[in-house]
Amino acid sequence: MATLPLSLAKSPCFYSCRAVESSKLTVTAHYISGKKLALGLGGMDVEKGLLVGEVAQNVRKALHGNLSSREFAAARVPVQQTEQIFSTTSEVDELKKVSTYLFRTQNGGNVKVFVRKKNAKYALYIEVSSLELGTSDYRLVLTWGIYRSDSSCFMPLDSQHLDPGARTMDTPFVQNTFGRFSLELEFEAKQTPFYLSFLLKCMFNSNSSGSEIRNHKKAKFSVPIGFSSGYPDPLGLSFSTDGSMNFAFFSRNAEGMVLCFYDDSTTDKPALELDLDPHVNRSGDVWHASLEGAWTFSSYGYRCKGGILQGETGKVYVERVLLDPYARIIVNSTANHGSGLSPKYIGRLCEEPAFEWSDDVHPNLDMEKLIVYRLNVKRFTEHKSSQLSSDIAGTFAGLTEKLNHIKNLGVNAVLLEPIFPFDEQKGPFFPRHFFSPSSLYGPSGGSIPAIISMKEMVKQLHANGIEVLLEVVFTHTAEGGALQGIDDFSYYYANRALELESRNALNCNYPVVQRMILDSLRHWVTEFHIDGFCFINASFLQRGFHGEILSRPPLVEAIAFDPLLSKTKIIADCWDPEDITPKETCFPHWKRWAEMNAKFCFDVRNFLRGESLLSDLATRLCGSGDIFSSGRGPAFSFNYIARNSGLTLVDLVSFSRGVPVLNMGDECGQSSKGSISYGDRKPFDWNALSTGFGIQMTQFISFLISLRMRRSDVLQKRNFVKEENIDWHGRDQSPPRWEDWSCKFLAMTLKSDKAESKLSSESSNTKGDLFMAFNAYAHSESVILPPVPEGMTWRRLVDTALPFPGFFSKDGEPVVEQMAGLIAYEMKSHSCTLFEAASLDG
Repeated sequence: MATLPLSLAKSPCFYSCRAVESSKLTVTAHYISGKKLALGLGGMDVEKGLLVGEVAQNVRKALHGNLSSREFAAARVPVQQTEQIFSTTSEVDELKKVSTYLFRTQNGGNVKVFVRKKNAKYALYIEVSSLELGTSDYRLVLTWGIYRSDSSCFMPLDSQHLDPGARTMDTPFVQNTFGRFSLELEFEAKQTPFYLSFLLKCMFNSNSSGSEIRNHKKAKFSVPIGFSSGYPDPLGLSFSTDGSMNFAFFSRNAEGMVLCFYDDSTTDKPALELDLDPHVNRSGDVWHASLEGAWTFSSYGYRCKGGILQGETGKVYVERVLLDPYARIIVNSTANHGSGLSPKYIGRLCEEPAFEWSDDVHPNLDMEKLIVYRLNVKRFTEHKSSQLSSDIAGTFAGLTEKLNHIKNLGVNAVLLEPIFPFDEQKGPFFPRHFFSPSSLYGPSGGSIPAIISMKEMVKQLHANGIEVLLEVVFTHTAEGGALQGIDDFSYYYANRALELESRNALNCNYPVVQRMILDSLRHWVTEFHIDGFCFINASFLQRGFHGEILSRPPLVEAIAFDPLLSKTKIIADCWDPEDITPKETCFPHWKRWAEMNAKFCFDVRNFLRGESLLSDLATRLCGSGDIFSSGRGPAFSFNYIARNSGLTLVDLVSFSRGVPVLNMGDECGQSSKGSISYGDRKPFDWNALSTGFGIQMTQFISFLISLRMRRSDVLQKRNFVKEENIDWHGRDQSPPRWEDWSCKFLAMTLKSDKAESKLSSESSNTKGDLFMAFNAYAHSESVILPPVPEGMTWRRLVDTALPFPGFFSKDGEPVVEQMAGLIAYEMKSHSCTLFEAASLDG
């Protein structure tokens, strides 16, 4: 393995490549005395070894004169430098291909190097000025050599003008009337990449050996040929119209950066390593380089020199190949990871595949109209009962195949558990990457098929009026193979005095992490047409650099006001996958953030167990005004009784206010038995849907959804119900005892808004009141239903205590009056009932 120091002015940092026998560099043409020095480098196997020398780049968009139009005479003969005005587009385009480097010499002079590719050759124009040597009686000579893998060992130059085995060449400059020295070299492009290393030598008449001039760090000058410094923005891998590839990678604390290239993902060692020079390839905290697209490497990664990994006993310096956090397409490395230094994922050197979205549009459903179905892509169709072929079971394509099931339920939004590449042991809530879907969800296990399959899934769901929401985790990563080793003190709360059990907590509001998160979200909206995001462990997004709670966290505010993201649905979920202990937080929302209403879950569960006040349940039934009254409304409350990680439950309460959230498996009573472990989660059993219970539960969910749509006047309101449109009832129609812990019965009447009914196209008598009651007692309760207007009667829609089947009715069962104007109904223990006032002839 050939190795090469990064710079002659620094301690060795190695750039290595696959070992290849180096033949001599053949000089096929050699002209001096004022003419262009042309070198044809042929007849050899070029090593894939590069090192950027220690130079300071001066990127210039304009260059006075055409490099090939300068007139040269014999050495030391003054000549007039001509200047040419560029007037054609082709000349301007050629000018853009010039890479410009500016050096400062050790005695204050300036050295400018212009590198231009034209046809199949690279032309180098070198200009020296302002040497200020105190005399004009001297000649200036360029002493130069070429290296690929070791800057201290030049390659042999084979020429009839040189001694056998010569490795350096002296080329005289010519001086123009302005006192500037210049010369031009030319190399065959097929011999690149390599480095031209040189120094200046002043030849005085009194000193035949001459005096050497080096750069300001007293090292040799070095210029890359065949690649350039690139640009710091955008981060990640980007492609120019000319086919060149730009690499940009953030790391503030890395002492050096190596860009590694692989011929394929199965090899353990890179085929080429490009050691980036901090003076050429670094702008601020971003390392960057640009390479021609003609290279045949398939994948890439980075190695941070001096990269810091978190450890139990302090700082651990490990040089390992890392995945580009911005890589759009990644590949799973199959190399041996026993040493811990090989990458798990590396980036693919290709653009994202084109996809025909045709006339795809976002459904843009109103928040209050949403019915959300949460699912895990893999668990949804991986079971053999799905009757899907093995190549699509458990994939995005498998979900697309089951589109009719989602439509039959009546839901209009799917919420996908995190789909990023993740820690296979801990589950999808511990991501390793943020810019691509996991290859597990592709039909052939590849990254590109997964991308195409996901886009096709989104397109099909949109065509059926169904929105696609993603659960995302930006507060922590997997404990290995994620962002560790890039710059832990920027990306993570590394070694900070925080009450954190996890070493993988992301520093979300640190500028570069905030930028990465925003870029990731925008990427999913623009490239995958995602309609919204649910942020897991959202309370952690409020932490500052040192773990303090911020009243205006920059990331949360940036998402709320981002021109693109603010148009999507943004939902905060304060559930922590590492700690399921309930957390109450006042989440800053700027009237744009919705929230997964954990209080709804806790208060309703507690009431059903007989462990909460009536006032708590009433607050949740009315849309949780204690949380969403400050400029939002009940539509910003996403209500659930259980989540996929706990006990599943379908309950009437979930559909009475806000946005109901169903879990995969609710329609057939499937449960994870309370376990939050990803390994304990069961795949969706499609056979359960054909059981009697599964059939009726599916019908029940469809009924509740259709009821919400039919009675949108009271059940799908953007604003809170007016006080005059709701009546509360205790036992025997007595006022509820709100603060009595022993009371476990509550009923409410939701009155149809007569003003809205008059504006509706439907006749007002079709919009009767709704009456619902909740009995958490261990015994039955007799319920007195309130009187209804003349010509109407109460119909029972739901009674969860009735035996299966028959506990709900789409048309409603009429309730018999015991006496004129009096309707009493017996509610069994631990049950819920729903009645609707309807016309007698309905």
